[in-house]
Amino acid sequence: MAFDPDRLDKRDARAVRAILPIARLISERYLRLHRDGLEHIEQVAREPVLFVSNHNGGISGPDLTCTLATLWETLGSETPLYALAHDFVMRQLTPLGRLLQRFGAVRASPENALRVLDRGAKALVYPGGDLEAFRHSRDRDRIVWGERTGFMRVAQRAGVAVVPIVVHGAHRSAFIFHDGEWIARAMRLERWGRLRKFPLALALPWGIAVGPWAPYLPLPFPIRLRVLPPMRFTSTVDPCAARDIVRAAMQGALDD
Repeated sequence: MAFDPDRLDKRDARAVRAILPIARLISERYLRLHRDGLEHIEQVAREPVLFVSNHNGGISGPDLTCTLATLWETLGSETPLYALAHDFVMRQLTPLGRLLQRFGAVRASPENALRVLDRGAKALVYPGGDLEAFRHSRDRDRIVWGERTGFMRVAQRAGVAVVPIVVHGAHRSAFIFHDGEWIARAMRLERWGRLRKFPLALALPWGIAVGPWAPYLPLPFPIRLRVLPPMRFTSTVDPCAARDIVRAAMQGALDD
């Protein structure tokens, strides 16, 4: 049967329950995760919501493990939570996409985000995508979203709260010494993979990890995760202005 990256009925709560102890062990023991602001997750536990986070470290970035473990543990494995995953993973790495779909991954698009929220479920989105995940290590303490406003338009159209989740430390899991923007242009990655970066990184166990598809072993730097209070914007607010408000709040937390 052909793989459909847009399906929502493949999420398996049993698979989430099975992997949660492993994700918790990695987060707490290996990455020494420290969390605060969990009461803000509990505050929106009974309503559809758009969780918005900063992205770090690419395909093996430990931020996703820490964030999902936190959300699953706080909300419960039965709560329908979907993570909007990049086209490259869901369309080009289909065996991985098929596996991730069991844990709630769905191809990132405004239409899919609205489908999730219209069902009364919760969505996790990384507005920066590859721009942020593959940024140079000198920018590791910056929220990098470019001019993207799609997530805000989704939240406003669906009438749901935006709950920011800020992760610090995960971008030290590998040292990205070149974001490879010109390489991505030369390979026309944006055309077939929606990728504008081709990172080169110092990472275990390869020494040098080449490209956005190279898995690596994250270095065990401690990670701190902070959930900010829900933010609500009516449809009359300019999406660019709303995005900048959310980004400023997250940058302030990251700076702190």
